[in-house]
Amino acid sequence: MKKIAIATATRAEYGILRPLIKRLQQEPEFDVQLLVTGTHLSQKYGYTVEEIEKDGIPIFSRIPILTTGNTPYDVSCTMANALTGFAGYFQQERPDLFIVLGDRTEILGMCAAALNEQIPIAHLHGGELTEGAVDDCIRHAVTKMSYLHFASTEVYRKRIIQLGESPERVFNVGALGVENIIHTPLMSENEIRTDVGIPLGKAYAVVTFHPVTMEPGAAGEQVHQLICAMQQRKEYFYLVTKANADAGGDEVNAVLEETEKVFSNMKLVSSLGMKRYLSAVKYAAFVLGNSSSGILEAPALGTPTVNVGNRQQGRLMAETVVCCETRSEKIVEAIDRASKTEHKPSFLYGDGNTSKRIVSVLKSFFRWDRKNGKKTFYDLEFK
Repeated sequence: MKKIAIATATRAEYGILRPLIKRLQQEPEFDVQLLVTGTHLSQKYGYTVEEIEKDGIPIFSRIPILTTGNTPYDVSCTMANALTGFAGYFQQERPDLFIVLGDRTEILGMCAAALNEQIPIAHLHGGELTEGAVDDCIRHAVTKMSYLHFASTEVYRKRIIQLGESPERVFNVGALGVENIIHTPLMSENEIRTDVGIPLGKAYAVVTFHPVTMEPGAAGEQVHQLICAMQQRKEYFYLVTKANADAGGDEVNAVLEETEKVFSNMKLVSSLGMKRYLSAVKYAAFVLGNSSSGILEAPALGTPTVNVGNRQQGRLMAETVVCCETRSEKIVEAIDRASKTEHKPSFLYGDGNTSKRIVSVLKSFFRWDRKNGKKTFYDLEFK
């Protein structure tokens, strides 16, 4: 039996990984060890480990890494905690494979620990670009640490190869988020409105705004511009989820908390969980902000997206995504365009069979002659 470790540090990450975790657990040849860390274990961010417990997914270990604040120094300390915390796990358990998703800063610490213990890494969502966030650099660094690569589109698969990874280890499997949308029974519109507290009969938007980490010091002003635009379009109710633990996240959340006290058309929540979040997005007039869910999940549901600012710059985007600058007047213009955009599903990021493809590759992986996990740099031919 092969031991596979999977790490999750945030609510969004777990929601994406969930179908893969469940499918791996159904395979008798795999011993799946779920490692829960980061904001999952923080009351400040909604203590979302409880969502995992409600799903009945066994948690092998809880590894606290999160520092109190989210200044650049605090983020560095969290990364250091991830390095030491996961080093202890890897030394003790010696998994045969370590699976990570995405680009968050703490993942760099986890993967460095795995690399030092010569634990092969499988990376999901490599090859993508988010030029407005430091995550872009983290993602590419994790790509170079990883042995197996599961890209969400063919464009991203080719970019991973461009980074020097051998094509035989890089697979276009689609996005797990699309699989969630296709296979998860969602709530009805009345159910989600009643459950979350969205007024019946009033059009609404789902809003998530994270700090743009390549634009330090700008988060406060940017979220003020967003709120100004929301207040100019009072015909909508705004369901807002809090920002993540990136540098500047506390500032964004503080502004949102103060705004909720005086803006009756808004409700702020720490976390909705995957099912409630996708249900809310499905019936929304549009998604607003700068979250990757507006690029991957919302288009698959047919919901238009107003993508604000530079955080997601570089990603492949469906026709239902309207991009704009982080200025209130431009955001208002984009909201008006999104309100006239047809609700039409786009499957740019796969057909919903991602976890099945990944499991198939993993079964083959453990039969390969991997030469102790050594890699050579794959050079492209130049004319």
